Formats: sequence, C-alpha cells, structure tokens
Amino acid sequence: MAEPEHVISDPVVQNHNNEDENELQERSDDVEDDEDEDPESQKAKLRNRFQNFFRRIQHESVSIRVHDVLIKGNTKTKDTLIEAETASLKDASTIKELLAASGDVNFRLQALEIFDSVKITLDSGPPELPGTANVIVDVVETKSPLLGEIGVFNKGEASSSTLEGTLKYKNIFGYGDLWDGSLAYDCDHKAEASAGVFLPRFKGLRNPVTARLFLQSRDWLKFSSFKERSLGLSLGLFSTRNHDVVYNLAWRTLTDPSRMASSSIRGQLGHGLLSSLKYTFKIDRRNSPLRPTRGFAFVSTTQIGGLAPDSHSIRFLRQELDLRCAIPLGFYHSALNLGISAGVVFPWGPGFSSMPSPLPEKFFLGGNLSPVCTLGGPTSLWGFRTKGLGPTEPRRQLQNNPAEENSDSGRDYLGGDLAVAAFADFSFDFPSKWLSAKGIHGHLFASAGNVDKLTENSHRNFSLQKFTQSFRSSAGVGVVIPTNLFRMELNYCCILKKFGEDRANSGFRASFSSPS
Repeated sequence: MAEPEHVISDPVVQNHNNEDENELQERSDDVEDDEDEDPESQKAKLRNRFQNFFRRIQHESVSIRVHDVLIKGNTKTKDTLIEAETASLKDASTIKELLAASGDVNFRLQALEIFDSVKITLDSGPPELPGTANVIVDVVETKSPLLGEIGVFNKGEASSSTLEGTLKYKNIFGYGDLWDGSLAYDCDHKAEASAGVFLPRFKGLRNPVTARLFLQSRDWLKFSSFKERSLGLSLGLFSTRNHDVVYNLAWRTLTDPSRMASSSIRGQLGHGLLSSLKYTFKIDRRNSPLRPTRGFAFVSTTQIGGLAPDSHSIRFLRQELDLRCAIPLGFYHSALNLGISAGVVFPWGPGFSSMPSPLPEKFFLGGNLSPVCTLGGPTSLWGFRTKGLGPTEPRRQLQNNPAEENSDSGRDYLGGDLAVAAFADFSFDFPSKWLSAKGIHGHLFASAGNVDKLTENSHRNFSLQKFTQSFRSSAGVGVVIPTNLFRMELNYCCILKKFGEDRANSGFRASFSSPS
C-alpha cells in the first residue's frame, strides 16, 4: 500500500505591521495611483515591492513578535500535540527567524505521518499591536490511517539485509500515536514478529517514547550449532538526532537440536534473562549513506547487560566504535571512503575473568553486506561469508555407525570478544552519461579485519603483534547499482589472506545493503 502523498507548503508572508504610519500612508497613496495605471504596470510595481521586501528581510534584522498561533483543520488530533510542536514559533524575534522556525515546524509536523498536508501562513497581528504577527497552522489529517510498507533494512548487529513487512495504524487516540505490527526475515535464517507503539509526545516529554514487543528466532546451526529464541520488550527511553537510549528485557533460550555442538557452545545452552541498557551516539555528516563522496560519520554504542537481580541474568559490557570519512577527489565524481571500526565485549560479576562472554553478544565478521553501508561497528569483510572467520572448535561426533568413526562433523565458529575491521573504497563514475544519470558507478576496494578471544583468562596470552599479523584481508573491483531501497554490488573479490578454517573464496559475489 502506498504512503499518502504529502503536500508541503512553504510559509507564506501575507502582511506584517512593521512599517510606521508615514510608510503606510505612502503605500496608500501608491495604491490610489495604481488604480489609474494599466494592469502590467501594477504587476511590475507589486513585484518590485515584494522583491524589496524579501531583500530587506534577508539582509536586515526586521523585528517582529508572534502574537498568537492559530491551529485549524484538526478534528481528531489533540491541540496539545500541535501546540507542543509549534512552540518554537513564539521564540522568534525577527522575520528571518520566524520564516526559519516555520519551515522547521512544517517539517516536524509532516514527520508525524498523521497529516496529508501542512500549510503555515504568517499574517499580520491585531491593528492595535504594531510589529506583531499571527501564525496560522492549517493541517489536513490523513484520510487513510492504515498503511502497509515493505522494504529491505540493515540492523547494526546483522550480517545480512532483512526483508521486512509492516502494517501501521496512525493516530488512534489523537496523540500522534503510531501502532504497527511487522514481520521480518533475512538470509541468515532470522525471523522476527513484533508489535509496537510510537508516541511523539508522551505526558509532556520533549522526546518521543517507543515500546515494542517482539518474538525473535535465529538459526545458527549451520555455523555454530545452536538456535536462539527471544521473547521480550524493547523500550525507547530517549531519542534525538545524535543520542538514543533503549532498554531491552527479554527471555532468551539457546538450544542445539543437532546434539553436535562443541563443548564451548554446549556450555552456554539453556535459558537466560537479558536486561540491558543501550546508549548510541551518532554523528553522520556524509552527503549520502549509499554513495558518500564527502563528509564524515562516527558512531559509539555502549551496552550494559545484567540489570535485573536474577540468577539467570546475562551480565556483560559491550562497546563498539565506528569512524568513516569520505574524501572527494575532483574527477569523474570520484571519492575515497575510509573506515575503521572496533568492538569489545566482556562479562562482569564474580569470577568474570574465567567466564565466557554471552554467545549472541560476541563479534562475528563476514556476511553479505557492503562495509560502505554498514555503519555501527565491525560486521563484514568483502569476500568472507557469514561467521566466516575467527576462533573455531570441533563439533561433537555422533558415532551411531562404527563406519563413521573417522568422519569429520565440522567446526563451530565461536566469535570473538575483540573485533577490528577497516576498509578503503575508491568510487568513480563511468564515462557513459546514461550510467552516471542512473547513479551506476564502479569501485575498487580493500578490507581487512580480525576477531580474537579475551575471556576465560585468554587475555593473559593476548599479543597485539600476533593479533595484527593474523588479520584477514581482501581486495577487488565491482559495479555498484543504487536503488531506492538498497545498494547492490556486483564484485569480483580476491582473498589476499585467510587461514585454514576461514570461509572465504576468490570469485564473483553479489551483495545487497541498505543504510544502517
């Protein structure tokens, strides 16, 4: 189902009582003279007046005070919600500030997704109060509160893109509330069903509040011999442009239907209570998340688990850092993208130094994603498959048949407590104007990274030199096809360095990534 078309109207200045009586008298005389002139002369004079007026407000500080904000058109939406979103209008002290505030308010009201159109008009204030203005906010509430969406998304911790379908119902109680239910599935056999609510203004809070119930299932039998199932609640406590705080409470179960898991995996099977607080700080000044050609981005994510006083509570500390930079080169729309990311996770509590980190919180590198799009932490390397590198352990052999005594059951990928990844991507336009117009371009790339174990007293044997020498690396060339939903790459990858148990091969690969 398509989203309703939004008609965004720019603020229109009709009248302002900023002139003194002499100026008003002069304009009155001009109007009388205009009546004797032909229509073309009247239009030219009127156009010159408007040009002079707008030139004045751009270069001069024309004082004004907002007398009143009038709200029209809302039949279901509460006035308190619109008043809260338009409160900044009364802080304007000049016409230039009022125009800027009107545009910002228009954007915020449209972002609520409950109006088909928003029109803001600036009108003159009462005649007895010169130098004042009234702001008229005219909204048209959406005629179709039910909305369906389908798209491809990236989650920060995912190693592949997720196909997600969502059904939304808007503004049931008139507070801008957005209720939705969604189903999601990705190529790594992860399925999720969830339902949630978004409240832009809850009990007078300036920041929106979100709550979400979810049931999540993930199948890692192929790579690590376990299945994960979680049932819980996610509560968004604080969210702005740069800061985000989320609390998660979930009952998690890890099982091994194959009964072939390695000893490290078997030691973490069973039930656990996840009670965690996650804080994300994000700055993204790149000109595009799909093909950045200038700017920089930085993300820091801190998560602490084990906030519930329960013996099954999963206790850990997790930190991720990601830094990106795009440098324009000045020819063929070319740019050099550089990125480095790192993450560390550690358990806490009595005897933490001899305990392993929780298995789902560990770092795994590899997957069907482009590092250019995955902003949030170390996740992928070009050419390496999902969970394709890092510490491994032999799986248990089931000797039901004596003839299979020497058969190999494979290995489990255990992930790491420390992960570092870096990449360089040189993008450029093709000489073809048709390809450039479609955004199709080429790129040369290289990536490197590694994961290692620190817990269970392994940090005593950790060596930075050994860690850097065991970096895996790859390089290649490819074609990038951007779309409205995702970035598609058709690449030839050459694996420069890998180790015996790594799952990576040189050859052609296709990846589908959406901005995270």
